[in-house]
Amino acid sequence: MPYTISESCSSCNSCRVDCPTNAIQFNNGKYWIDQKLCNNCQGYYTEPQCIVQCPISSPIPIHPKKGRYKNITRDITSPELFINRKNTPFASSMIIWEACTVLTQAPVLNWEKDIQGNLYYKRFVKQGEGTILFRLNDVLDSRPSGLVRYLTDPSKLNFIDIRSACLHLLFSAYATTLERPWEQKFIINDQQIEQYLGLDKRKDISKTTKLTLIKLLLQQTCQLLAIINWPQQGKVKRFTIPEGPLWHLLDIQHYFQEDDFGCQHLIGLTFTLRAGIWSKYFLNKQGYNNRIAFYQYGSLPQFILSTVMSIWQQHPGAIRILLWLLFKSKMGRKQCVTVPTLMKVAYGQDRVLQADIKRNQRKKILKTFEGDLEVLNHYGVKAVFDPISYPENIQPLWVKVSKLPDDAEEALNFWINDGSQEHRLTDSGPRGKWNWLMKARILNFELPQEWEEELIKFERKKQQKNSQKNRVKKSSQLSAEKIQYARKKKGLSQRALAKQVGKSQSWIRDLEKGRCSAKAEDRENLQSILEL
Repeated sequence: MPYTISESCSSCNSCRVDCPTNAIQFNNGKYWIDQKLCNNCQGYYTEPQCIVQCPISSPIPIHPKKGRYKNITRDITSPELFINRKNTPFASSMIIWEACTVLTQAPVLNWEKDIQGNLYYKRFVKQGEGTILFRLNDVLDSRPSGLVRYLTDPSKLNFIDIRSACLHLLFSAYATTLERPWEQKFIINDQQIEQYLGLDKRKDISKTTKLTLIKLLLQQTCQLLAIINWPQQGKVKRFTIPEGPLWHLLDIQHYFQEDDFGCQHLIGLTFTLRAGIWSKYFLNKQGYNNRIAFYQYGSLPQFILSTVMSIWQQHPGAIRILLWLLFKSKMGRKQCVTVPTLMKVAYGQDRVLQADIKRNQRKKILKTFEGDLEVLNHYGVKAVFDPISYPENIQPLWVKVSKLPDDAEEALNFWINDGSQEHRLTDSGPRGKWNWLMKARILNFELPQEWEEELIKFERKKQQKNSQKNRVKKSSQLSAEKIQYARKKKGLSQRALAKQVGKSQSWIRDLEKGRCSAKAEDRENLQSILEL
């Protein structure tokens, strides 16, 4: 029984090139399969190549699959994430944050073009001392190949699915499970991805649709390339990472089930991946201990992934704010943020500037922004408005309505009293509301319990590390008085002590007068000689 090409075909021509019987035809701008020539690739391959080579597995058997999906032997995958069904560690360095920004905000970012006309997005880091430069492969919805063709058409940025950020975060979580992620592989299959994203609970979409979506999102995530120039930070010296993918897609394993007609139905996928070379510098435990690299991680709540999958179509702005908070909150739970900053995160700087000039654009963005805050509030991410810069009269209507009494009689009295007031609850915002909002602040966001608890633990660990460093630093310090007292107690002159230490007498004199401090090696020598 032959196959047919579904309406989701992206017209990439991959299936036509690899068809051994030339059964795939292209007429009137559409691909179709000649049923007389299609023989399921029998005698050529063990698997139908049109499905294997298609970026989204668009070709499907003419007759839909009947019966249950059988259990099949699959490749062993990497250990499960979200063991407690709430959170899991994930790589949270600046490179991961900015890559997440590209995947969620690509259409609204300020992309530039190089001499060849290739698009790139540059992000300055560490007060402009370093840069991260992102590019995208021209073929966004296919498996990356060795030959890179950069994206040149800005309109294609609209085809980046915002849900691909979920796969990016999952890969970041898998990378933390490995000792040397830049060398070691991790394996993940469609069943795991369905569970992590909440797709396993979606009974309204078919298995084929889920596999198509997973394959598309995963391949889009692996199209992101980056060049990193990082300045010296602490004892970690300046380094440059040449251009390469953030995630290497090494292999895709397709699983098929044959029906009574001898046609094979795609029923599963397994992906083998490896983190890019960035992880050698930002997710390196041994390098961190040796002070030549970083090991930066955070906590990823699972509800964020399912939330993104639920609201991606209607509220992309809310998703951008939510994922921005995922990284921002790691710096401190109680951080004040201005309304213009949140709007630029959600809708892009250009749209905010247009709203500042055009009144009709202003109304649209205000309505969308307040709706996105309401959606976040519904999912437990609650904005705490600054009473001074963001007073009640310019707050969203849903905030005011949430304060209504639950008791019916009390609610009735509330509305009666409200109707007699000069300014009623349902009145439109005051004149100049936009200008007020451009100066308004949100004190912080109250987060769901599982997210809040992990951030508290993270802050506690950070405080413990800092206190340990301070104790070590204090204990290792030698005061000028202590050195002078110990020298005299030992009956040594400044010249005699200097000779034993291998320094000049003037160095000992400056040390005892507090004009200079000893380095770690000299300090240890002094402690040994003076028996401190």
